[in-house]
Amino acid sequence: MSKSILISSDPVTLLGGGEASAKDLAEALTMAPNLVAVDGGLVTAQISGFIPDAVIGDMDSAPPEALALVPKARQHCISEQQSTDFDKALRYVDAPVVVGAGFCGGRVDHQLAAFHTLLVHADRPCILLAQSEVIMLAPPYLTLDMDDADVVSLFPMVPVTGRSTGLEWPIEGLAFDPARFVGTSNRAVGRVEVWMDAPGMLLILPRRYLTPLVAHFSQGGARWPAHAAPHKPQQQPLA
Repeated sequence: MSKSILISSDPVTLLGGGEASAKDLAEALTMAPNLVAVDGGLVTAQISGFIPDAVIGDMDSAPPEALALVPKARQHCISEQQSTDFDKALRYVDAPVVVGAGFCGGRVDHQLAAFHTLLVHADRPCILLAQSEVIMLAPPYLTLDMDDADVVSLFPMVPVTGRSTGLEWPIEGLAFDPARFVGTSNRAVGRVEVWMDAPGMLLILPRRYLTPLVAHFSQGGARWPAHAAPHKPQQQPLA
């Protein structure tokens, strides 16, 4: 395990250089008060009036004039190009849960790489903010009080199985596989419980469930142990 740059007993906000509004950042910081800018996310943080607790990345998107406003001790340049800046940040932040803004919207390849990072670091819970949804890797167990007919989408990143209660179409006995069978557009019928047999399932929910999802991990809810994370393949660098 790499030595952590930031260790926090509270949730942490990661701010990327993609699409993120001042409202997104304010919502994230309400629940995850420690702010880490991921490379170019530093500009968004400063525009919104924040100096982050740390800046992590290869610094190819953080302008020198923006870095000049951040104490040197808070700047952590990781120059290797085999992983994305989001991967670098999640790898070096140790917190009960991370809320990620600025990683959805914009370039599709960046979004796909972010979903890959959620899988690679399955043992580090992270909830990504999208325009109207939240996206995370489903933990071993999750229970959530939901409104009837709310969309619960399940998208496997690898072959994976599980079981559920409170879904219109239960998932027990289904062999999910990204090349064969996915579970998008399922619906809640009240309180939802989901059990997963291994890490690998993206869970996509309405954005208003961010607060209870953060609470799940902050209050010691189930999470994948480090040894459960899949083998970490190398990635090609992103522009």
